[in-house]
Amino acid sequence: MNWRLRVVHRTGYHYTLPATQSYNEARLTPRSDHTQTVVTNRLDTTPATREYRYTDYWGTVVSAFDLHTPHTAFSVVATSVVTTSGPRPPIRTHTWADLRRPDVTDAYAEYLQPTAYTPLDAELERMAHTLSARTTPADAVFAIAQWVRDELTYRPGSTGVHSSASDAWLAREGVCQDYAHVVLVMLRAIGIPARYVSGYLYGEPRARPGRTVHGESHAWVEVWTGGWWAYDPTNALPVGARHVSVARGRDYADVTPLKGVFTGGGTSTLDVAVHLTRLG
Repeated sequence: MNWRLRVVHRTGYHYTLPATQSYNEARLTPRSDHTQTVVTNRLDTTPATREYRYTDYWGTVVSAFDLHTPHTAFSVVATSVVTTSGPRPPIRTHTWADLRRPDVTDAYAEYLQPTAYTPLDAELERMAHTLSARTTPADAVFAIAQWVRDELTYRPGSTGVHSSASDAWLAREGVCQDYAHVVLVMLRAIGIPARYVSGYLYGEPRARPGRTVHGESHAWVEVWTGGWWAYDPTNALPVGARHVSVARGRDYADVTPLKGVFTGGGTSTLDVAVHLTRLG
């Protein structure tokens, strides 16, 4: 079953002193691929400035903005309408031996290596091998995702955007970003290529068209077991019509919705508000 969703994502910085100039990059444009189609997309900034668009190494559309006049705030409003499709089944064509072939490990090396957010962790690696013993790669994904969901407590504010998978695992709590990072550590430890996905989740599965809900950025994982498929470990849910994907990469650092640098301005605070409406 297809859905049509409107996403309005407002985000931006406030500076304690005027910033004399700033440069910002936004990854707020949903993807068009075999799971969803972008019908409309628009980004508006305050102060108004020219937008430069390009596609980054990971295939994400990036909007870049630079301001060269003093300003005390900078905000971006991204408005998109996206048609999404129902969940796709896991791909089960590859065995463990297939995943260990040199051509596979070479092609997907970037999704098998540790990163600052997904570092090597001996305890998580041992548990990943235990959970994946005597099962298929695709079933190992479900086993690991369910284990992480059982072991972590969802608690907003318990971690930050700079927290690694090891930080969340040590605390045994976190948010969707942390669930995704911990799952990535474990999948990569057993040789399953896996990547981080940012986007949105419409929170009411039975909502009628016209219903608007307050949301926030969401994160899940995509895995390669002969082809790419997606799973949401925070909610133990196949990725489907209620999900809107925006960016993919190795971890959160590759998909940050808004980041930038500025001169002057003292210190800055980031504000975010997301609203999703089911249109059909």
